[in-house]
Amino acid sequence: MGAHHFDYELDDRFFNAFEYSLIKSGNLKVDLELEKQETMLLLKFKVKGTVNLDCDKCLSEFAYPVNLYERQIVKFAEDELESDDEEIITLSRKDSEIDISEPLYEMINVAVPYIKNCEQADKECDQEMIERLEQLSIDKQGEENEQTSDPRWEALNKLKK
Repeated sequence: MGAHHFDYELDDRFFNAFEYSLIKSGNLKVDLELEKQETMLLLKFKVKGTVNLDCDKCLSEFAYPVNLYERQIVKFAEDELESDDEEIITLSRKDSEIDISEPLYEMINVAVPYIKNCEQADKECDQEMIERLEQLSIDKQGEENEQTSDPRWEALNKLKK
């Protein structure tokens, strides 16, 4: 009973353990406070560090800062019943261990923005790559594409005009 503290360091091996992980590398420190009570465990996570992401704009890699605080409730049950609440983890009273890797992985992934760009890490995008992408963009080649368009689409193009 009472509070217990655990410290973990997460690196590339942690993220590589999850198949199809969006995050491939990072360096994070986790401070976990586990408070054991009669009927449940209260897990308090403090995660701080950086994860390496690819910019959606210029495709370069950048270090994204992560600083989050989350709580997770783990309740004890007499038998291993599936909980209706996805927020709460259910453990049997016989269990003496809990695997926190999955909830920890989910917390970190939720902290990553949907659209990732270098500016979120106070870094400028790779201008050389942006210029290359602009040269290859469809807008600049639009005139060429109209001349070499597939004749099967011409009937639809007439409707568009």
